[in-house]
Amino acid sequence: MLVSGLMRPMPHPLQIGATAAGIAASLIVAPSPAGLFGAALACLAVAIAFADARRFRIPNALNLAGFALGLIRAAMTAPEAALPATGLALLRSAVLALAFFMLALAYRRWRGQDGLGRGDVKLAAVAGAWLDWFTIPVVIEIAALTALIAYVARQHMMRRPARQTDRLPFGLFFAPAIWLGWAIETMELLPLS
Repeated sequence: MLVSGLMRPMPHPLQIGATAAGIAASLIVAPSPAGLFGAALACLAVAIAFADARRFRIPNALNLAGFALGLIRAAMTAPEAALPATGLALLRSAVLALAFFMLALAYRRWRGQDGLGRGDVKLAAVAGAWLDWFTIPVVIEIAALTALIAYVARQHMMRRPARQTDRLPFGLFFAPAIWLGWAIETMELLPLS
C-alpha cells in the first residue's frame, strides 16, 4: 500500500499536451542545443502554470530549476565569456526579483492584502536569468494583458461582476510568457535565409 503523501496526482491531459507542444515548438524554433534548453524551459513553464492554477502556489523546486537552468544556459551560450554572461543573468534576476518584491510590498501596504506572491517574485528571477533587458518588459506586459483578458472573459462567461478581491494565478500567465520571450529572442538570433 502506498503512503498517501507519496502519491502524486496524474498530470492533466491538457498539461501533457501543452508540454509536448512546448517541447516540439522549442525544437522547431532552435533545432540545436539551444532548442533543448528551450524544451526544458517549456516543461518547467507548463508545470509552473498548472501548479499555480491549481493551488495559487509556485513550487520552489520549479523556480529553482528554472533559475539554475537559465544560468547554465547563459554560461553555455557564450562559452568564451561564460563568467560575464552568467553575471549579467544574475544581475537581471536580482533587479527583476527586487522590482517584483517592491511591487508586492507596495501593493500590500496600499491594499492591505497580498497582490503578488513570493512565488511570483522568484519567477521574476527566473525571467531575469533567461531573458535580455529589452525582452523582460515585453514578457511582463504579455503576461499581464493575457491575465487581464482571461479574467474579464471568465467573469463575463460566468456572468459575474469583476471584484477587487478576486484572485488570479499570475504564474499561469507569466511562466508561458517567459518561454515565449525565449522563443522570440532565439528566433531573432537565427540567421535569415
